[in-house]
Amino acid sequence: MQSIKPPQNVPQDRAAPAHPNPLAPDHGRRVSKEEYWARWYESPYPDLDVSYEWNNGILEAKPLPDYPQIMLYRWFSQLLGHFLEVNPIAKVIDLETGVSMTILDVDEPSGKWEVVYKPDLGIVLNDNPASWGASGQRAYEGICDLIVEAVSDSTQAEVRRDTEEKRSGYARAGVQEYFILDPSDRHMHILRLTSDGRYIEIQPDAAGVIHSHVLPGFRFRRADLLRKPGQKDLSLDEVYADYVTPGHLDSVHSAERAEEQAAAEAAARRQAEERAERAEQQAKRAEEQAQALQAKLARLRRQRP
Repeated sequence: MQSIKPPQNVPQDRAAPAHPNPLAPDHGRRVSKEEYWARWYESPYPDLDVSYEWNNGILEAKPLPDYPQIMLYRWFSQLLGHFLEVNPIAKVIDLETGVSMTILDVDEPSGKWEVVYKPDLGIVLNDNPASWGASGQRAYEGICDLIVEAVSDSTQAEVRRDTEEKRSGYARAGVQEYFILDPSDRHMHILRLTSDGRYIEIQPDAAGVIHSHVLPGFRFRRADLLRKPGQKDLSLDEVYADYVTPGHLDSVHSAERAEEQAAAEAAARRQAEERAERAEQQAKRAEEQAQALQAKLARLRRQRP
């Protein structure tokens, strides 16, 4: 397979350490937001598989996921897709779409904290003040209601970015729920924002089911994030059946009840047939006994003098 080499004439004005993705030569470069939109937001190099976010003037390359991370992302994305198809209360921002967030912050030299992140999944409710989904809209300027990131764990710096830096940033921006997915389960967090601007874990109910506050009715077992059951199993599971395959579980239950009723009716018929057969046998034996008794009486009459 042909190897891809990073471009050779890249200025070395880095403000961050080298990124573990060798195809991210501009990680740490300082650029203006206008330069980012014009040059770095979409496919900066046609022959390199690299995507950059923008964090207060610094380019940050998105880490490359491994296979388990991809599969967990796909499973959860499909689960969300099933829910929103049945409950169209929100729209999805997916993968390489930028989410531009600006928060006033006197501690920043510019007086504001400003980023363009590309979350793995973003959820924008239909009543969000900043709408999403218009034709030609290639980035989202607003605060998502829910964000999902599949943790990047090639280095500790990447883990900190998802579990600390982005967690802090999404909280200060007001993202109501932040789900950090991790197939290894070392850094899995399902978080909601409190009234004082802190993230806390959403605790599962007694059955181990986590309920979203942002998406009423969207629920899942934390354990299933690791098991990733298939659609057939989900459609037969009462936790998911209402939105994965609506009506399928009811149909299965109806079919089961019909089968049970048919089996009960068949059993009743067998029992009736058995009772009729026993009654017939008893009648036959009684007739045979009566005939034997009549024959015996006839012999006795003939033997009388």
